[in-house]
Amino acid sequence: MDTKWKNRMKIIGWLVLFAFGVSGVISALINDNDYYQRSYFKTTQFQYELDQLTQYIFAFEITYQTKEDWKEAITVSKDEIEHYRDQYGNLTEQISDIEMQYQPRINEAKANKNNKIADIYIKERDQKIEEITKNFESDENVKKSIIKEKEENIDKYFKELESYRQEYENYQEVFVYYLKNKETGHIYTNLKTDNKKSADLYINEENTYFLQSFPAKENGYLLFDAGPLFIGFEDLTDTDSIDYNDRYEGKIGVSKDAPVTNMIMQNYHNYDTQKIVYWIYTIAGVLALAASGIIGRRISVLQNIAPSKWQSKYNAIPFDVALILQGISVIASVALIDSTSNIYYNIDADDIIITLVFLTIMIGVTMILAIYLYNRLKTIRDDKGVWQKTIIGRVLKMTRNVFAGIVNIFRNAFLNRRVGTQVFLLLTLVFSFGVLTALIFMDEDFLALFIPSILFIGLPLIILIIKRTGYFNHILSNASALARGEFKPDLNIIGRSVFAQLAEDINQMKHGVKTSQNAQAKSERLKTELITNVSHDLRTPLTSIITYSDLLKNPELTEEERNTYIEIIDRKSKRLKVLIDDLFEASKMASGAVELTKAKVDIVQLLQQSLAEYNETAEESKIQFRVSNPEHPVYALVDGQKLWRVFDNIIGNVVKYSLDHTRAYIDIKEENHQVRITFKNISKYELSENIDELFERFKRGDESRHTDGSGLGLAIAKSIIDLHGGTLDIDVDADLFKVTVILDLLDN
Repeated sequence: MDTKWKNRMKIIGWLVLFAFGVSGVISALINDNDYYQRSYFKTTQFQYELDQLTQYIFAFEITYQTKEDWKEAITVSKDEIEHYRDQYGNLTEQISDIEMQYQPRINEAKANKNNKIADIYIKERDQKIEEITKNFESDENVKKSIIKEKEENIDKYFKELESYRQEYENYQEVFVYYLKNKETGHIYTNLKTDNKKSADLYINEENTYFLQSFPAKENGYLLFDAGPLFIGFEDLTDTDSIDYNDRYEGKIGVSKDAPVTNMIMQNYHNYDTQKIVYWIYTIAGVLALAASGIIGRRISVLQNIAPSKWQSKYNAIPFDVALILQGISVIASVALIDSTSNIYYNIDADDIIITLVFLTIMIGVTMILAIYLYNRLKTIRDDKGVWQKTIIGRVLKMTRNVFAGIVNIFRNAFLNRRVGTQVFLLLTLVFSFGVLTALIFMDEDFLALFIPSILFIGLPLIILIIKRTGYFNHILSNASALARGEFKPDLNIIGRSVFAQLAEDINQMKHGVKTSQNAQAKSERLKTELITNVSHDLRTPLTSIITYSDLLKNPELTEEERNTYIEIIDRKSKRLKVLIDDLFEASKMASGAVELTKAKVDIVQLLQQSLAEYNETAEESKIQFRVSNPEHPVYALVDGQKLWRVFDNIIGNVVKYSLDHTRAYIDIKEENHQVRITFKNISKYELSENIDELFERFKRGDESRHTDGSGLGLAIAKSIIDLHGGTLDIDVDADLFKVTVILDLLDN
């Protein structure tokens, strides 16, 4: 612990020594022009005082006039009148600006029921409007306003000038001068005489500490500078008669009778002491700097001043922030070093100690940051993300994102090039009219170009914009109504613009929504019917099974009754199985989970086999089949078992739902590499006009549902034909029921 403390004390001592050395050397370099001189009167500080004196002589004597003389010399030109009158616009614009300025105040006062305040505002407004109106009616009124404004500026100038009079009088306590304008012969002096010979008795080497004559080889003629006091001086009145570059001859000196208490004289008397301090401080600083270099090597300052454990935390700072911190520490150190250069003017031990303490701290901070920065720079190549983590990098990234966003805005604006181009041209025209309008106020000749442009381009453009805006609003209203579920009449398609395309799209969207709503309503209705039909078809056989099962439990049943009940249960069970099997089959078809085993099949033979299954049933129902088919085989690549199911379902429907003692027709034809199988029969039930519903599940021609069947036959048949890439269509003409199946033929 003691060793660490000793090392720290050594580092602190070295920093104090180094800071003192740097301060002494730098301050010596800064003040070398002043303290290398033999006399105070050769220093830049005294030269500044001399320049100040000449500026005050110029202000208070050479150019000085009374306030009243300046005001009497005020002139107003025609250009000034025109500029003053039009500086805030024409009469209408200025009156409008005044009304806009006062109207909110008047309204607020009236709202607060403060009529007195409102009347005051109204009176002020009317008075200003009256003054503005007079300005446009009479040049004399404008001239009076300009003169009043210039008089106010003269008052401000003299108030500012008088604030420097005390300082000027302090300079006159020290300096004596006698100056003559060679051109005009005017004499300017603070002596009691204006005679040159008498002035030489007062201003000579015996009576002055410093004496400078004009003209001289090294100085030439004395040239006066208006200085910062006279910024805007020319605007107060007509100063063309004043020649700032008149050449003056004479003498300026520092009187030996000047009071010692004057600041200039104090600086003069303190100069020798300050010079001694300067050299002592400079030599001590050089020795301290040399000693710090020797001691620093022995105690390895650079290795011990910056603890390595803080390096990782320093590296976490964004790199550009680290550079800024380094820059701030360097600037603060330089500022403190510069402040030590003024210690010679006001030697105060406490101030020197405080300044050196802060300088030591700042130099220490600067060195520590510099060491950490140097170590970081050695490894910066390995840190690939260092620039992305900087504040500048983040700002650049954000700027890039903003720029990319702007590019996307323009890109999106030109997704439809026609629209983007039209908008760009429209904005260009509007901007051009704005520029042209501004040019009219600058030069009335542009009015000849503005009027035809407005008539032949501007007005048609405005009409077009209003027309397109109305059309767009109409489209927007129709779209809003569509969003609320209201169906207004179709929009008119006007022209070939983007609005016309939008109107057409909205019309199509509206029709699509209508179709979707109708389909949804139909779906809901069919869903309800499906649930009702499934419940009915499944519950009917199930109820019979339960009922006759309960009857079988009666021990008093005869054998004949028992057999009858068992036969009914068996028949209803098979009926229930058929319904469930068909339901599963239809579900598989709808989900597409059915695999086809295709093979070369003769359609004619397959149809005849299906008809053979219904020979007895057809005879019982007294329905006569009339089959028309080619004499040669008709081959197709199909799943024979699945296609047999199609024929079986269709023929079964014909047998069950055909009117007794009627004929059913089956026709097989080949055309365009396809086979067309047509089934026709006369229905015993009145058919629905919506034939698409016959393909729905559990939908039957027998709405009373007294016939056998699951109501899934046609739905399963259509799904099978769809899987084969064919079509199954139904046509109804009164009681004539027609089913058409089309399949692709097998290429030979």
